[in-house]
Amino acid sequence: MQSIQNVVYEDLEYICNNLKEEFACLAGKRLLITGGAGFLGYYLVQSVLYWNKITDEANSIKLTIYDNYIRGVPNWLIRLKDNNNLTLVKHDITNPLPQDIEDFYYIIHAASIASPTYYRKYPIETMDANVNGLRSLLEYCRVQKEKNKPVKGFLFYSTSEIYGDPFPENIPTPETYRGNVSCTGPRACYDESKRYGETLCVNFAQHYSLPIKVARPFNNYGPGLKITDKRVIPDFARDIFAGRDIVLLSDGSPTRTFCYIADAIVGYYKVLVKGRDGEAYNIGVEKPEISIADLAEKVVKIAHHLLDYKGKVILKISADKDYLVDNPNRRCPVIDKARTDLDYNPSISLDEGLKRALTWYHNNSEAEEA
Repeated sequence: MQSIQNVVYEDLEYICNNLKEEFACLAGKRLLITGGAGFLGYYLVQSVLYWNKITDEANSIKLTIYDNYIRGVPNWLIRLKDNNNLTLVKHDITNPLPQDIEDFYYIIHAASIASPTYYRKYPIETMDANVNGLRSLLEYCRVQKEKNKPVKGFLFYSTSEIYGDPFPENIPTPETYRGNVSCTGPRACYDESKRYGETLCVNFAQHYSLPIKVARPFNNYGPGLKITDKRVIPDFARDIFAGRDIVLLSDGSPTRTFCYIADAIVGYYKVLVKGRDGEAYNIGVEKPEISIADLAEKVVKIAHHLLDYKGKVILKISADKDYLVDNPNRRCPVIDKARTDLDYNPSISLDEGLKRALTWYHNNSEAEEA
């Protein structure tokens, strides 16, 4: 079995090899990542610091992380805290920005709850981060331009959830699809605040001529995603490493495409640097579109081979009546726009990504609740 160190190293090398042009644009600049201690932060942060290792000091990217560290500072980030090009700031993005905020040239707003279990538990906080926190950062961009210290690129993380449950003729789903979304259902706190966040981004970009871009992630997974996150692949891993059968609380018929995190991170930095102002980009993979039941069987097969896992897949019904309310039956992106505009070409297969994810979970099989 491959070691976790090898998995992370190969991923970081892959990311940097595919972002030579984009990281060269960030060279010598200050980059702010809000929510940098979370899942996406794991490789957003480490890829930049890896780039700094393989380039000269003058071209290093100066990285600052804002996070409320509500679950503490993760161990991977603690190990990096003495890095000369990394500054950690404890800040809740739903509060006003710090008075001593630096002049940032690039900003990634990744501070948001993204797990359905947890955004349903914290709906107000979810909306505050996606709307009020975003608004503060957009105002910062506007003021910086007035000071003649313009932000060069701003990335807002939206979500494929903004499409809701698309009609069959709109799957695979392009960026032009307007969505079929409930504004009052159990997922609405997340879906609708992301939709409104996109509206804020578009209007600030157009009205103030700001370089604001939007990414719509499609089912990212892999290293950095806590085993306690309550999303499907971490849940499978949790059962595997506990020696239990994998239990699906549904018939497993909904389908998804799953994008390995290293490919996704490449896409996000490309949107930040090369994306068109005021526009959104689907970031994910188009194939395979796989049912949750088939995904579970695939994970079991890989775990049998990698870990000598003996479990099987069992179907049950959730006691939570809202568990699957407004859950899309299919989710699959069209990524032609990202391919054309950004030269985005994800290449890590689902089987390979799942192997890397399970290898990472082998050494990260315990975590506090997400």
